[in-house]
Amino acid sequence: MTDQALDHVARGGFWRGLSLRRKQVVWAWGFLAVPILFYALIRFYPTGEAFYISTTNWNLLTKPGFVGLANFKRLLGDPVFWQVFRNTVLYLVIGTPVSLLLAFTIAYHLDRVRFMHGFIRALYFLPFLTTAAAMAWVWRWFYQPVPIGLFNQVLSTFGFPQQPFLRSTTQSLPSVLAPAIWAGLGFQVVIFLAGLRAIPTTYYEAARIDGVSDGTILRRITIPLLRPTIIFLVVFSSIGFLRIFDQVYNMTSGDPGGPLNATKPLVLMIYQTAFSSFDMGYAAAQTVVLFLALLAVSLVQLRLLRDR
Repeated sequence: MTDQALDHVARGGFWRGLSLRRKQVVWAWGFLAVPILFYALIRFYPTGEAFYISTTNWNLLTKPGFVGLANFKRLLGDPVFWQVFRNTVLYLVIGTPVSLLLAFTIAYHLDRVRFMHGFIRALYFLPFLTTAAAMAWVWRWFYQPVPIGLFNQVLSTFGFPQQPFLRSTTQSLPSVLAPAIWAGLGFQVVIFLAGLRAIPTTYYEAARIDGVSDGTILRRITIPLLRPTIIFLVVFSSIGFLRIFDQVYNMTSGDPGGPLNATKPLVLMIYQTAFSSFDMGYAAAQTVVLFLALLAVSLVQLRLLRDR
């Protein structure tokens, strides 16, 4: 580049020589550069590190030693991992449809309420704002035996036997799942309400003029037009249930994930493996499995949106 060209660039001639379209592109990339760099450092780099650590044997005190796929082979032969993986799948396949069905039912009827609509909606949304640890300890109190536990007190009042709830290998997982569903219900209700309000009323007016029943309107108009909302909530809720941790850790704090790992999810196993056993390589391998599960859910979302 000649001295004259350098002087031209220095005086701003390069910028003045760009078209408006190119200037907009430069400004756009300039504003995007910071969040992209931040996202790369916060997301991509730790993800790459997790994949690397999963191929090592590291206890935080010594230098990581490369072991290849040994940690993943250990996962395949670990019965505790498969129990935990089963629990995580149960949280997903039970929690997601139940929570969405409840949220849609509430939102569908609440949308027709005019008196104190905002107040009722705020009451449903309030649990979503509640601290997860405080909420978990309140529900833990509900499940205690008589005379402390509310649920067993009600059962005893009507002559039913007390239930072990959190101390049972069969009842503990549903007992933990109930407050998790309740906590996220308000957010889902609000999103469903927004989706219902976005549907043009002309569709309903035309259907009622034709004498279409409410059930047919629900099946043929409301639910199909709510499809983008449903897809978003399915993915959002699925990721939440795959990453469930707070309720399990606080409600079973005496034996986290107990009894007999009946409620332990994959995130809790990762936490215990990393910060109780200090087996970072094995914990990273479990993290990779969780990452792949979350990635699969995201790919399903993209597939559904593409089909639409």
